[in-house]
Amino acid sequence: MKFNIVKSLSKVLLSIALLISSSCTKFLEEKDPSNLQPDNFYTIPTHATAAIASVYADTRFITGGANIISINWQMLDAVTGTATTESAQNSDLNNLLGLAYDGSNQHVINWWNGLYKVIANANLVLAKVPAITPMDDAEKKRILGEALFLRAWAYFYAVRLWGDVPLILAPQSATSKDFLPSRTDKEKVYAQIVADLVAAENSGLPWMDISGRVSMAAVKAQLSKVYLTMAGEPLKKGGAYYKLAADKAAEVITTPGTAGLFSNYADIHNTATENRVEHLFQIQYLSSVQANNEYQFLLLPNFRPISAYTATFGTEVPTLKFYNSFEAGDLRVKDREGYFYTSYFTNGTGAVFNLGAPYIFKFFDVTAHGSPGKPGQQNSSLNVPQIRFAEVLLNYAEAQNEVGGPNQAAYDALKRIRDRAQLVTPELGTFNQASFREAVWRERWHELCYENITWFDMVRLRKVYNETTNGFDAFVGHINLSSNQPLQAKHLLFPLPNQEMINNPNLKPQNPEYK
Repeated sequence: MKFNIVKSLSKVLLSIALLISSSCTKFLEEKDPSNLQPDNFYTIPTHATAAIASVYADTRFITGGANIISINWQMLDAVTGTATTESAQNSDLNNLLGLAYDGSNQHVINWWNGLYKVIANANLVLAKVPAITPMDDAEKKRILGEALFLRAWAYFYAVRLWGDVPLILAPQSATSKDFLPSRTDKEKVYAQIVADLVAAENSGLPWMDISGRVSMAAVKAQLSKVYLTMAGEPLKKGGAYYKLAADKAAEVITTPGTAGLFSNYADIHNTATENRVEHLFQIQYLSSVQANNEYQFLLLPNFRPISAYTATFGTEVPTLKFYNSFEAGDLRVKDREGYFYTSYFTNGTGAVFNLGAPYIFKFFDVTAHGSPGKPGQQNSSLNVPQIRFAEVLLNYAEAQNEVGGPNQAAYDALKRIRDRAQLVTPELGTFNQASFREAVWRERWHELCYENITWFDMVRLRKVYNETTNGFDAFVGHINLSSNQPLQAKHLLFPLPNQEMINNPNLKPQNPEYK
Protein backbone atom coordinates (compact mmCIF):
# COMPACT_ATOMS: atom_id res chain seq x y z
CA MET A 1 0.00 0.00 0.00
CA LYS A 2 1.06 3.59 -0.56
CA PHE A 3 1.60 6.20 2.13
CA ASN A 4 -1.90 7.74 2.02
CA ILE A 5 -1.46 11.49 2.28
CA VAL A 6 -5.18 12.25 2.13
CA LYS A 7 -5.99 9.89 4.99
CA SER A 8 -3.27 11.51 7.12
CA LEU A 9 -4.64 14.99 6.52
CA SER A 10 -8.18 13.80 7.24
CA LYS A 11 -7.11 12.56 10.68
CA VAL A 12 -5.62 15.95 11.47
CA LEU A 13 -8.78 17.80 10.39
CA LEU A 14 -10.88 15.49 12.57
CA SER A 15 -8.62 16.19 15.56
CA ILE A 16 -8.92 19.92 14.98
CA ALA A 17 -12.71 19.70 14.70
CA LEU A 18 -12.92 17.91 18.05
CA LEU A 19 -10.73 20.53 19.69
CA ILE A 20 -12.88 23.36 18.33
CA SER A 21 -16.19 21.80 19.44
CA SER A 22 -14.99 21.31 23.00
CA SER A 23 -12.91 24.38 23.79
CA CYS A 24 -14.00 27.52 21.94
CA THR A 25 -16.43 29.41 24.24
CA LYS A 26 -15.25 33.03 24.01
CA PHE A 27 -15.24 33.73 20.29
CA LEU A 28 -14.78 37.48 20.62
CA GLU A 29 -11.98 37.20 23.19
CA GLU A 30 -9.95 34.31 21.75
CA LYS A 31 -8.31 33.68 18.40
CA ASP A 32 -10.14 31.26 16.11
CA PRO A 33 -8.36 27.92 16.75
CA SER A 34 -9.30 26.71 13.26
CA ASN A 35 -6.97 29.34 11.76
CA LEU A 36 -4.01 26.99 11.52
CA GLN A 37 -0.53 28.46 11.70
CA PRO A 38 2.84 26.75 12.22
CA ASP A 39 2.84 27.85 15.87
CA ASN A 40 -0.48 26.20 16.72
CA PHE A 41 -0.42 23.26 14.33
CA TYR A 42 2.60 21.21 15.41
CA THR A 43 1.23 20.11 18.78
CA ILE A 44 0.31 16.41 18.53
CA PRO A 45 1.87 13.37 16.79
CA THR A 46 -0.85 13.29 14.12
CA HIS A 47 0.24 16.76 13.05
CA ALA A 48 3.76 15.46 12.44
CA THR A 49 2.43 12.61 10.29
CA ALA A 50 0.31 14.99 8.21
CA ALA A 51 3.15 17.48 7.88
CA ILE A 52 5.60 14.96 6.43
CA ALA A 53 2.82 13.66 4.17
CA SER A 54 2.46 17.16 2.74
CA VAL A 55 6.18 17.25 1.92
CA TYR A 56 5.81 13.99 -0.01
CA ALA A 57 2.80 15.47 -1.80
CA ASP A 58 4.87 18.51 -2.79
CA THR A 59 7.27 16.30 -4.75
CA ARG A 60 4.50 15.71 -7.27
CA PHE A 61 5.20 19.12 -8.79
CA ILE A 62 7.50 17.20 -11.14
CA THR A 63 4.54 15.99 -13.17
CA GLY A 64 2.57 19.21 -12.71
CA GLY A 65 1.42 21.19 -15.71
CA ALA A 66 3.61 23.71 -17.52
CA ASN A 67 1.05 25.54 -19.67
CA ILE A 68 -0.64 23.80 -22.60
CA ILE A 69 -0.14 20.00 -22.85
CA SER A 70 3.26 19.84 -21.19
CA ILE A 71 4.53 18.96 -17.73
CA ASN A 72 7.54 20.01 -15.70
CA TRP A 73 9.15 16.55 -16.06
CA GLN A 74 9.79 17.22 -19.73
CA MET A 75 12.29 20.01 -19.11
CA LEU A 76 15.13 17.62 -18.34
CA ASP A 77 14.36 15.29 -21.24
CA ALA A 78 13.89 18.03 -23.85
CA VAL A 79 17.42 19.41 -23.49
CA THR A 80 19.16 16.01 -23.83
CA GLY A 81 18.43 15.61 -27.54
CA THR A 82 16.92 12.14 -26.97
CA ALA A 83 13.31 13.37 -26.95
CA THR A 84 11.13 15.46 -29.21
CA THR A 85 7.42 16.27 -29.57
CA GLU A 86 4.65 15.56 -32.05
CA SER A 87 2.34 18.32 -30.81
CA ALA A 88 4.68 21.35 -30.83
CA GLN A 89 1.94 23.50 -29.25
CA ASN A 90 3.84 24.56 -26.15
CA SER A 91 6.28 27.38 -26.91
CA ASP A 92 8.20 26.88 -23.66
CA LEU A 93 8.73 23.20 -24.47
CA ASN A 94 9.71 24.10 -28.02
CA ASN A 95 12.31 26.53 -26.68
CA LEU A 96 13.74 23.82 -24.43
CA LEU A 97 13.94 21.42 -27.37
CA GLY A 98 15.63 24.12 -29.44
CA LEU A 99 18.01 25.16 -26.61
CA ALA A 100 16.57 28.68 -26.78
CA TYR A 101 15.06 28.98 -23.30
CA ASP A 102 15.52 31.77 -20.75
CA GLY A 103 14.31 32.70 -17.27
CA SER A 104 10.75 33.30 -18.45
CA ASN A 105 10.29 29.62 -19.35
CA GLN A 106 7.36 28.19 -17.38
CA HIS A 107 9.10 24.85 -16.84
CA VAL A 108 12.09 26.62 -15.27
CA ILE A 109 9.79 28.70 -13.07
CA ASN A 110 7.84 25.65 -11.93
CA TRP A 111 10.97 23.68 -11.06
CA TRP A 112 12.24 26.55 -8.90
CA ASN A 113 8.90 27.03 -7.14
CA GLY A 114 8.32 23.31 -6.72
CA LEU A 115 11.72 22.55 -5.23
CA TYR A 116 11.63 25.46 -2.81
CA LYS A 117 8.15 24.47 -1.66
CA VAL A 118 9.51 21.02 -0.77
CA ILE A 119 12.40 22.69 1.05
CA ALA A 120 10.13 25.12 2.92
CA ASN A 121 7.79 22.43 4.19
CA ALA A 122 10.66 20.08 5.07
CA ASN A 123 12.18 22.94 7.08
CA LEU A 124 8.92 23.31 9.00
CA VAL A 125 8.93 19.61 9.87
CA LEU A 126 12.56 19.75 11.00
CA ALA A 127 11.96 22.86 13.11
CA LYS A 128 8.60 22.02 14.67
CA VAL A 129 8.35 18.25 15.10
CA PRO A 130 11.16 17.88 17.69
CA ALA A 131 9.09 19.82 20.26
CA ILE A 132 5.96 17.67 19.93
CA THR A 133 5.38 15.92 23.27
CA PRO A 134 4.38 13.25 23.98
CA MET A 135 5.35 11.40 20.81
CA ASP A 136 6.93 8.03 20.17
CA ASP A 137 10.67 8.66 19.88
CA ALA A 138 11.22 6.16 17.07
CA GLU A 139 8.42 7.63 14.95
CA LYS A 140 9.62 11.17 15.57
CA LYS A 141 13.17 10.19 14.58
CA ARG A 142 11.88 8.50 11.44
CA ILE A 143 9.80 11.51 10.35
CA LEU A 144 12.78 13.80 10.84
CA GLY A 145 14.94 11.42 8.81
CA GLU A 146 12.40 11.48 5.99
CA ALA A 147 12.32 15.29 6.05
CA LEU A 148 16.12 15.43 5.89
CA PHE A 149 16.12 13.12 2.85
CA LEU A 150 13.42 15.13 1.07
CA ARG A 151 15.21 18.42 1.72
CA ALA A 152 18.43 16.92 0.39
CA TRP A 153 16.53 15.52 -2.62
CA ALA A 154 15.23 18.99 -3.47
CA TYR A 155 18.56 20.76 -2.97
CA PHE A 156 20.35 18.15 -5.07
CA TYR A 157 18.09 19.01 -7.99
CA ALA A 158 18.44 22.75 -7.34
CA VAL A 159 22.23 22.88 -7.14
CA ARG A 160 22.59 20.85 -10.33
CA LEU A 161 20.08 23.02 -12.18
CA TRP A 162 21.27 26.48 -11.10
CA GLY A 163 24.64 26.12 -9.36
CA ASP A 164 24.81 28.59 -6.49
CA VAL A 165 21.33 28.69 -4.94
CA PRO A 166 19.90 30.12 -1.69
CA LEU A 167 20.52 27.68 1.15
CA ILE A 168 17.56 28.05 3.50
CA LEU A 169 17.53 25.75 6.50
CA ALA A 170 14.83 27.26 8.72
CA PRO A 171 11.19 28.32 8.30
CA GLN A 172 10.84 31.80 6.81
CA SER A 173 8.42 34.67 7.26
CA ALA A 174 8.29 38.26 6.04
CA THR A 175 10.18 39.30 9.16
CA SER A 176 12.97 36.74 8.79
CA LYS A 177 16.46 38.18 8.62
CA ASP A 178 17.20 36.36 5.35
CA PHE A 179 13.73 36.64 3.82
CA LEU A 180 15.43 37.85 0.63
CA PRO A 181 18.39 35.44 0.61
CA SER A 182 21.49 35.62 -1.51
CA ARG A 183 22.82 32.64 -3.40
CA THR A 184 25.07 30.24 -1.51
CA ASP A 185 28.24 28.80 -2.98
CA LYS A 186 27.52 25.37 -4.46
CA GLU A 187 30.24 23.77 -2.31
CA LYS A 188 28.25 24.68 0.82
CA VAL A 189 25.02 23.47 -0.74
CA TYR A 190 26.58 20.08 -1.51
CA ALA A 191 28.02 19.91 2.00
CA GLN A 192 24.52 20.42 3.43
CA ILE A 193 23.05 17.78 1.12
CA VAL A 194 25.62 15.27 2.37
CA ALA A 195 25.04 16.31 6.00
CA ASP A 196 21.28 15.83 5.64
CA LEU A 197 21.66 12.40 4.06
CA VAL A 198 24.20 11.22 6.63
CA ALA A 199 21.82 12.33 9.39
CA ALA A 200 18.98 10.50 7.64
CA GLU A 201 21.12 7.34 7.67
CA ASN A 202 21.02 7.50 11.46
CA SER A 203 17.28 7.99 11.83
CA GLY A 204 16.17 4.38 12.14
CA LEU A 205 14.58 4.05 8.70
CA PRO A 206 13.63 0.55 7.50
CA TRP A 207 15.76 -0.98 4.75
CA MET A 208 12.85 -0.94 2.27
CA ASP A 209 9.31 0.40 2.66
CA ILE A 210 6.50 -0.71 0.37
CA SER A 211 4.32 2.17 1.57
CA GLY A 212 6.50 4.55 -0.45
CA ARG A 213 8.11 6.35 2.47
CA VAL A 214 11.85 6.98 2.43
CA SER A 215 13.93 3.90 3.23
CA MET A 216 17.52 3.30 4.23
CA ALA A 217 18.25 1.82 0.82
CA ALA A 218 17.02 5.06 -0.78
CA VAL A 219 19.20 7.21 1.49
CA LYS A 220 22.35 5.22 0.76
CA ALA A 221 21.61 5.14 -2.96
CA GLN A 222 21.08 8.90 -2.99
CA LEU A 223 24.35 9.44 -1.13
CA SER A 224 26.16 7.38 -3.75
CA LYS A 225 24.58 9.50 -6.45
CA VAL A 226 25.60 12.73 -4.72
CA TYR A 227 29.19 11.58 -4.20
CA LEU A 228 29.43 10.51 -7.85
CA THR A 229 28.26 13.96 -8.93
CA MET A 230 30.69 15.71 -6.59
CA ALA A 231 33.55 13.65 -8.04
CA GLY A 232 32.85 15.09 -11.49
CA GLU A 233 32.05 18.55 -12.78
CA PRO A 234 31.75 21.21 -11.53
CA LEU A 235 33.30 20.40 -8.13
CA LYS A 236 35.88 17.97 -9.56
CA LYS A 237 36.63 16.28 -6.24
CA GLY A 238 37.93 13.23 -8.05
CA GLY A 239 39.21 9.95 -6.69
CA ALA A 240 38.24 10.22 -3.02
CA TYR A 241 34.64 10.93 -3.95
CA TYR A 242 34.53 8.18 -6.55
CA LYS A 243 35.58 5.89 -3.70
CA LEU A 244 32.81 7.24 -1.47
CA ALA A 245 30.30 6.74 -4.28
CA ALA A 246 31.44 3.18 -4.93
CA ASP A 247 31.42 2.24 -1.25
CA LYS A 248 27.96 3.65 -0.63
CA ALA A 249 26.54 1.95 -3.74
CA ALA A 250 28.15 -1.31 -2.62
CA GLU A 251 26.24 -1.11 0.66
CA VAL A 252 22.99 -1.15 -1.30
CA ILE A 253 24.12 -3.88 -3.69
CA THR A 254 25.56 -6.27 -1.11
CA THR A 255 23.14 -5.83 1.80
CA PRO A 256 20.92 -8.92 2.03
CA GLY A 257 17.29 -8.02 1.56
CA THR A 258 14.69 -7.21 -1.03
CA ALA A 259 16.55 -4.72 -3.27
CA GLY A 260 17.52 -5.93 -6.73
CA LEU A 261 16.57 -5.93 -10.40
CA PHE A 262 13.15 -6.99 -11.62
CA SER A 263 13.41 -10.07 -13.81
CA ASN A 264 11.40 -8.32 -16.55
CA TYR A 265 10.89 -4.74 -17.71
CA ALA A 266 7.11 -4.88 -17.32
CA ASP A 267 7.44 -4.66 -13.54
CA ILE A 268 9.17 -1.29 -13.84
CA HIS A 269 5.81 0.23 -14.84
CA ASN A 270 3.44 -2.06 -12.97
CA THR A 271 1.40 -0.57 -10.12
CA ALA A 272 1.50 -3.94 -8.34
CA THR A 273 5.30 -3.79 -7.96
CA GLU A 274 5.72 -0.16 -6.90
CA ASN A 275 8.07 0.65 -4.00
CA ARG A 276 9.52 -2.84 -4.22
CA VAL A 277 12.71 -4.60 -5.35
CA GLU A 278 14.09 -2.25 -8.03
CA HIS A 279 12.18 0.87 -7.01
CA LEU A 280 14.16 2.38 -4.15
CA PHE A 281 12.40 5.74 -4.20
CA GLN A 282 9.43 6.93 -6.22
CA ILE A 283 7.11 9.91 -6.32
CA GLN A 284 3.79 8.53 -5.13
CA TYR A 285 0.45 8.57 -6.97
CA LEU A 286 -2.89 7.07 -5.97
CA SER A 287 -5.82 7.98 -8.20
CA SER A 288 -8.41 6.86 -5.64
CA VAL A 289 -7.45 9.82 -3.44
CA GLN A 290 -7.17 12.31 -6.32
CA ALA A 291 -3.42 11.88 -6.64
CA ASN A 292 -3.53 10.98 -10.33
CA ASN A 293 -0.47 10.64 -12.54
CA GLU A 294 -1.15 13.10 -15.36
CA TYR A 295 1.89 11.97 -17.34
CA GLN A 296 0.09 9.15 -19.11
CA PHE A 297 -1.90 10.77 -21.92
CA LEU A 298 0.95 13.16 -22.79
CA LEU A 299 3.22 10.24 -23.71
CA LEU A 300 0.69 8.64 -26.04
CA PRO A 301 1.10 9.03 -29.82
CA ASN A 302 -0.52 12.14 -31.24
CA PHE A 303 -4.21 11.32 -31.81
CA ARG A 304 -3.77 7.60 -32.35
CA PRO A 305 -6.61 5.38 -30.96
CA ILE A 306 -4.63 3.05 -28.71
CA SER A 307 -5.92 3.89 -25.25
CA ALA A 308 -8.98 4.38 -23.11
CA TYR A 309 -7.79 7.99 -22.90
CA THR A 310 -9.40 10.04 -25.67
CA ALA A 311 -6.96 12.95 -25.34
CA THR A 312 -3.60 11.84 -26.77
CA PHE A 313 -0.98 14.40 -27.69
CA GLY A 314 2.46 12.88 -28.30
CA THR A 315 3.93 15.68 -26.22
CA GLU A 316 7.09 13.67 -25.56
CA VAL A 317 8.35 11.00 -27.92
CA PRO A 318 11.80 9.43 -28.45
CA THR A 319 13.92 10.55 -31.35
CA LEU A 320 14.37 7.86 -33.98
CA LYS A 321 18.16 8.32 -33.82
CA PHE A 322 18.24 7.52 -30.12
CA TYR A 323 15.86 4.56 -30.49
CA ASN A 324 18.07 3.14 -33.25
CA SER A 325 21.23 3.55 -31.15
CA PHE A 326 20.43 0.52 -28.97
CA GLU A 327 22.38 -2.64 -29.79
CA ALA A 328 20.84 -5.24 -32.06
CA GLY A 329 18.84 -7.70 -29.99
CA ASP A 330 18.49 -5.36 -26.99
CA LEU A 331 15.29 -6.41 -25.22
CA ARG A 332 14.72 -2.82 -24.14
CA VAL A 333 13.64 -1.90 -27.68
CA LYS A 334 11.45 -4.96 -28.26
CA ASP A 335 7.88 -3.86 -28.87
CA ARG A 336 5.89 -3.74 -25.62
CA GLU A 337 8.51 -5.76 -23.72
CA GLY A 338 11.14 -3.12 -22.99
CA TYR A 339 11.18 0.66 -22.85
CA PHE A 340 9.47 1.37 -26.18
CA TYR A 341 6.50 0.26 -28.21
CA THR A 342 5.65 0.51 -31.88
CA SER A 343 2.17 -1.03 -31.67
CA TYR A 344 -0.68 -1.31 -29.20
CA PHE A 345 -4.28 -2.43 -29.00
CA THR A 346 -6.95 -0.26 -30.61
CA ASN A 347 -8.66 1.78 -27.88
CA GLY A 348 -6.63 -0.26 -25.40
CA THR A 349 -8.54 -3.51 -25.88
CA GLY A 350 -9.03 -4.18 -29.62
CA ALA A 351 -6.92 -5.35 -32.52
CA VAL A 352 -3.22 -4.50 -32.65
CA PHE A 353 -2.63 -1.02 -34.08
CA ASN A 354 0.72 -0.41 -35.80
CA LEU A 355 2.04 3.03 -34.87
CA GLY A 356 4.78 3.29 -37.48
CA ALA A 357 7.23 4.84 -35.00
CA PRO A 358 8.56 4.14 -31.48
CA TYR A 359 7.01 5.63 -28.36
CA ILE A 360 7.96 5.50 -24.69
CA PHE A 361 6.64 2.37 -22.95
CA LYS A 362 8.79 2.74 -19.83
CA PHE A 363 6.03 4.61 -17.98
CA PHE A 364 3.03 3.11 -19.78
CA ASP A 365 0.30 2.23 -17.26
CA VAL A 366 -1.43 -0.78 -18.81
CA THR A 367 -4.20 -0.63 -16.21
CA ALA A 368 -4.99 2.98 -17.09
CA HIS A 369 -4.86 2.53 -20.87
CA GLY A 370 -6.40 -0.93 -21.16
CA SER A 371 -5.39 -4.33 -22.49
CA PRO A 372 -7.30 -7.18 -24.19
CA GLY A 373 -10.27 -8.08 -22.00
CA LYS A 374 -9.48 -5.32 -19.49
CA PRO A 375 -10.84 -1.87 -20.40
CA GLY A 376 -8.67 1.01 -19.27
CA GLN A 377 -9.52 3.05 -16.17
CA GLN A 378 -8.48 6.41 -17.69
CA ASN A 379 -6.68 7.38 -14.51
CA SER A 380 -3.33 6.27 -13.23
CA SER A 381 -1.78 5.41 -9.88
CA LEU A 382 1.60 4.70 -11.45
CA ASN A 383 4.47 6.14 -9.44
CA VAL A 384 7.29 8.12 -11.05
CA PRO A 385 10.76 6.62 -10.44
CA GLN A 386 13.49 8.63 -8.78
CA ILE A 387 16.02 5.97 -7.77
CA ARG A 388 16.15 2.47 -9.26
CA PHE A 389 18.48 -0.35 -8.30
CA ALA A 390 19.65 -0.37 -11.92
CA GLU A 391 21.07 3.12 -11.43
CA VAL A 392 22.86 2.00 -8.25
CA LEU A 393 24.57 -0.78 -10.21
CA LEU A 394 25.73 1.67 -12.86
CA ASN A 395 26.82 4.22 -10.25
CA TYR A 396 28.93 1.50 -8.66
CA ALA A 397 30.42 0.30 -11.95
CA GLU A 398 31.40 3.83 -12.99
CA ALA A 399 32.78 4.90 -9.61
CA GLN A 400 34.73 1.68 -9.00
CA ASN A 401 36.32 1.91 -12.44
CA GLU A 402 37.46 5.46 -11.71
CA VAL A 403 39.04 4.32 -8.44
CA GLY A 404 41.36 1.80 -10.06
CA GLY A 405 40.12 0.48 -13.35
CA PRO A 406 37.60 -2.28 -13.98
CA ASN A 407 37.55 -5.11 -11.47
CA GLN A 408 35.27 -8.12 -11.19
CA ALA A 409 32.70 -6.38 -8.99
CA ALA A 410 32.38 -3.41 -11.35
CA TYR A 411 32.16 -5.76 -14.32
CA ASP A 412 29.47 -7.85 -12.60
CA ALA A 413 27.40 -4.73 -11.90
CA LEU A 414 27.50 -3.73 -15.56
CA LYS A 415 26.81 -7.28 -16.71
CA ARG A 416 23.66 -7.55 -14.58
CA ILE A 417 22.16 -4.66 -16.55
CA ARG A 418 23.15 -6.15 -19.89
CA ASP A 419 22.08 -9.67 -18.95
CA ARG A 420 18.53 -8.48 -18.38
CA ALA A 421 18.62 -6.79 -21.79
CA GLN A 422 19.75 -10.15 -23.23
CA LEU A 423 23.01 -8.67 -24.47
CA VAL A 424 26.42 -10.33 -24.52
CA THR A 425 29.03 -8.48 -22.45
CA PRO A 426 32.67 -8.78 -23.58
CA GLU A 427 34.96 -10.50 -21.10
CA LEU A 428 36.47 -8.40 -18.31
CA GLY A 429 39.98 -8.81 -19.74
CA THR A 430 38.99 -7.06 -22.97
CA PHE A 431 38.40 -3.76 -21.15
CA ASN A 432 40.82 -1.12 -19.99
CA GLN A 433 39.77 1.79 -17.80
CA ALA A 434 38.88 4.05 -20.74
CA SER A 435 36.87 1.47 -22.68
CA PHE A 436 35.03 0.30 -19.56
CA ARG A 437 34.23 3.92 -18.69
CA GLU A 438 32.52 4.46 -22.03
CA ALA A 439 30.74 1.10 -21.82
CA VAL A 440 29.19 2.17 -18.53
CA TRP A 441 28.29 5.63 -19.84
CA ARG A 442 26.64 4.07 -22.90
CA GLU A 443 24.64 1.79 -20.65
CA ARG A 444 23.56 4.75 -18.55
CA TRP A 445 22.18 6.53 -21.62
CA HIS A 446 20.18 3.45 -22.64
CA GLU A 447 19.11 2.01 -19.29
CA LEU A 448 18.24 5.30 -17.56
CA CYS A 449 16.70 7.15 -20.51
CA TYR A 450 13.75 9.48 -19.81
CA GLU A 451 14.21 9.35 -16.02
CA ASN A 452 15.56 12.90 -15.53
CA ILE A 453 19.09 11.46 -15.15
CA THR A 454 20.68 11.83 -18.59
CA TRP A 455 20.91 15.63 -18.50
CA PHE A 456 22.75 15.58 -15.20
CA ASP A 457 25.14 12.93 -16.55
CA MET A 458 25.89 15.26 -19.46
CA VAL A 459 26.67 18.13 -17.09
CA ARG A 460 28.85 16.22 -14.61
CA LEU A 461 30.75 14.35 -17.33
CA ARG A 462 30.92 17.26 -19.78
CA LYS A 463 30.23 14.51 -22.32
CA VAL A 464 27.25 13.64 -24.51
CA TYR A 465 26.42 10.35 -26.19
CA ASN A 466 26.55 10.60 -29.98
CA GLU A 467 23.87 8.34 -31.46
CA THR A 468 25.54 8.34 -34.85
CA THR A 469 29.09 7.40 -33.84
CA ASN A 470 28.16 5.43 -30.68
CA GLY A 471 30.90 7.43 -28.96
CA PHE A 472 30.96 10.55 -26.81
CA ASP A 473 31.33 14.20 -27.75
CA ALA A 474 32.45 17.12 -25.63
CA PHE A 475 29.41 18.84 -24.11
CA VAL A 476 30.12 22.23 -25.67
CA GLY A 477 29.60 21.96 -29.39
CA HIS A 478 27.66 18.69 -29.37
CA ILE A 479 24.75 18.89 -31.82
CA ASN A 480 21.43 17.78 -30.35
CA LEU A 481 20.01 15.74 -33.20
CA SER A 482 16.45 16.49 -32.06
CA SER A 483 16.91 20.16 -33.04
CA ASN A 484 20.28 20.33 -34.84
CA GLN A 485 21.34 22.96 -32.31
CA PRO A 486 24.73 22.90 -30.54
CA LEU A 487 25.09 22.87 -26.80
CA GLN A 488 26.84 25.96 -25.42
CA ALA A 489 28.72 26.57 -22.18
CA LYS A 490 25.77 28.52 -20.80
CA HIS A 491 23.62 25.38 -20.99
CA LEU A 492 25.62 23.78 -18.20
CA LEU A 493 23.28 25.74 -15.89
CA PHE A 494 19.68 26.77 -16.27
CA PRO A 495 18.69 30.43 -15.91
CA LEU A 496 17.14 31.57 -12.66
CA PRO A 497 13.46 32.54 -13.10
CA ASN A 498 13.19 36.18 -14.13
CA GLN A 499 10.39 37.01 -11.73
CA GLU A 500 12.36 35.60 -8.78
CA MET A 501 15.24 37.93 -9.62
CA ILE A 502 12.85 40.88 -9.84
CA ASN A 503 11.29 40.01 -6.49
CA ASN A 504 14.66 39.37 -4.85
CA PRO A 505 17.54 41.48 -6.21
CA ASN A 506 19.90 39.55 -3.90
CA LEU A 507 19.76 36.63 -6.36
CA LYS A 508 21.74 38.58 -8.95
CA PRO A 509 23.72 38.05 -11.07
CA GLN A 510 21.83 35.82 -13.49
CA ASN A 511 23.68 32.71 -14.64
CA PRO A 512 26.19 33.48 -17.42
CA GLU A 513 24.96 34.39 -20.90
CA TYR A 514 21.26 34.51 -20.00
CA LYS A 515 19.58 37.88 -20.36
